[in-house]
Amino acid sequence: MGYRRGMSPHGEPFLPLSMSPQNRSLPDPSPSEKPGFLPVVHLGRMPYAPAYERQSLEVDRVIAQREASATTPAPNPPGLILLVEHDPVITVTRRGAAAAHVVATAAELAHAGVAVQETDRGGDVTYHGPGQLVAYPILDLNALGLRLHDYMRLLEGAIIRTCADFGVATHRDADATGVWTGSAREGEPDSRQAQAFGAKIAALGVRVRRWVSMHGLALNVTTNLDHFRLIVPCGLARPVTSLHAELGASCPAMNKVQQRLIHHLDGAARAAFDAAAARRATGAEH
Repeated sequence: MGYRRGMSPHGEPFLPLSMSPQNRSLPDPSPSEKPGFLPVVHLGRMPYAPAYERQSLEVDRVIAQREASATTPAPNPPGLILLVEHDPVITVTRRGAAAAHVVATAAELAHAGVAVQETDRGGDVTYHGPGQLVAYPILDLNALGLRLHDYMRLLEGAIIRTCADFGVATHRDADATGVWTGSAREGEPDSRQAQAFGAKIAALGVRVRRWVSMHGLALNVTTNLDHFRLIVPCGLARPVTSLHAELGASCPAMNKVQQRLIHHLDGAARAAFDAAAARRATGAEH
């Protein structure tokens, strides 16, 4: 059974983002860390709705910063990155087929302790939960000289390099956004499919408002992969994996993965910003 707006897969109501009671209280908007080019805010563990509200607040700030500096060079830095681990939640986009990809019953969702939340990002249905590193880059893509396709590839590249830092080889798939590893765990029914197409270790979904990005990426570190059985992840009948599933006891701690991901996102954003600034300086901006 599919969703109606504001309804769960089996008819129980859930709050759309704009109505969620968590939205009424926001944390201090000031960044908590600046390791390099982009400030980073660590939100800790947080339900989906207040994290969404925080994103919206920061998008407004970046747009206001751009408008305030309209007569001067692009601001430096052109945004920030929010890091969060969500309470267990399935997020469902407004894409017509997305609702049908929640395959669990209301009772199964309740037993698993997984909420359902609508979202306005691109993509389909996905799961967020503890042990998953979620990064929301709030970036002025005009200042970075990036269009949406280039930005998505930038995010994928940062994830691929992060996984490589811990000895996990991953790749892009030309037919499916995200980051994939070709490993397959012994005895799983999807093993042959994983070998052929790869198991998904990170999902991407973004939205752009006035060319400022929100939403972003989710990298499975020690995520409970059983929760992905409640859905058809991203609408694709393909397996899901994590750093822990690939590395076992050698899996790095969350803070180590955060550090490497931020390093790669920061470096890629700085390179894009510098390239865009050089094009503007020479009048070659496209």
